[in-house]
Amino acid sequence: MAVSTIKLLESFVDYCSIKNKVISENIANTETQNYQRKDVMFKNLLSESMNGALKTSEENHFSSSNIENGDNPDFEIVNIKNSGNVSGINNNVDIDKEMAELAKNSMNFAFASKKISDYYKTLQDVIKGGSTQ
Repeated sequence: MAVSTIKLLESFVDYCSIKNKVISENIANTETQNYQRKDVMFKNLLSESMNGALKTSEENHFSSSNIENGDNPDFEIVNIKNSGNVSGINNNVDIDKEMAELAKNSMNFAFASKKISDYYKTLQDVIKGGSTQ
């Protein structure tokens, strides 16, 4: 496995960690009046895969004025501007979707963590002169 792949997996684990916090915040604010759900954007992956051509279904879906600067420059936390009124209190958090996202995010984190762990275990075995099987 190439070192660049490991770095990407490490960034993905960081992304999953931040996404877990954002999803948890969304879940905690399910019943909060006028709360707008948040999401995390993986900037490097988006820019490389879409060449900066992010398309949205509605103008101002992602508002740059709502970007919160985090500690990691690879990620952006954005408020999702949506006219949806899921719970009748003028917020757009759907608890079922958030719980599904949380489960998906947990599986992604577990997968990436396992791959990183396997890589370093194999590397350790090679350094010790042992078998890689």
